[in-house]
Amino acid sequence: MRVHNFILKMLFFICLTTTVQAEDKVFYANESYASARNKLFKKIYIDHRSTLYCQIPFDEDKKLILPKDFDVSKVSNRVNRIEMEHVVTAEEFGTYIKQWWMGDKNCINKENIPYKGRRCAEKTSRIFRLMQSDMYNLYPVIGSLNTIRGNTEFTEFPTFFPSIYKTCSIKVADNKIEIPDSAKGIVARTYLYFEKQYPFFKIKESQKELFIKWDEKFPPDEWECLRTYRIEEIQKNENTIVKQQCINQNLWPQK
Repeated sequence: MRVHNFILKMLFFICLTTTVQAEDKVFYANESYASARNKLFKKIYIDHRSTLYCQIPFDEDKKLILPKDFDVSKVSNRVNRIEMEHVVTAEEFGTYIKQWWMGDKNCINKENIPYKGRRCAEKTSRIFRLMQSDMYNLYPVIGSLNTIRGNTEFTEFPTFFPSIYKTCSIKVADNKIEIPDSAKGIVARTYLYFEKQYPFFKIKESQKELFIKWDEKFPPDEWECLRTYRIEEIQKNENTIVKQQCINQNLWPQK
């Protein structure tokens, strides 16, 4: 028991130290998710209004243009909503922030009761706010798909496994999800970028093998390169995971 408690304390110290060090190295200014969301809609997706997973178009008023045979019975209350999804979910990166699971002296509600979790992390941790508003990790999705995806892990099912939608290949079972091929490389590179950008964040080994496979099998296209370029211009930090591949393919935009 003493050894176990000692190990836990050491792990906490290491996590806390690396978080502080990472925060010192992250210099871009945006700490607001709302601001990041608005910039994505107004400056990044101005000429490519299409969702990540099903490539469903939406207009400048954020209204989705759903196919006639799109099944709206799946979480129907959010099917007409366009949302900016954290590909690396808030829970995945939030649990690396001490205020998420320990709280903070400044996280006390009006009834004088302490709280923790996302609300506390957002209030007291700059690194959490930076991660939450990192535009490289935010993509437009149908609200219902954002709900279905939740915090599930990515996987690959057998080809005969049925999709929950007729017009978009989304397969879900046992708290795992397989997304369309068009999104696999993008999702993989987003996770790989996140791990590189925030050194204390670690991808699960089982997921990392899959992401490396997807990254190699589904390289960036012209739009992914342009999106990355535009975010770099605004956010002022590089996503070298995508950028280098774009340069190698002569797809990186020229100023």
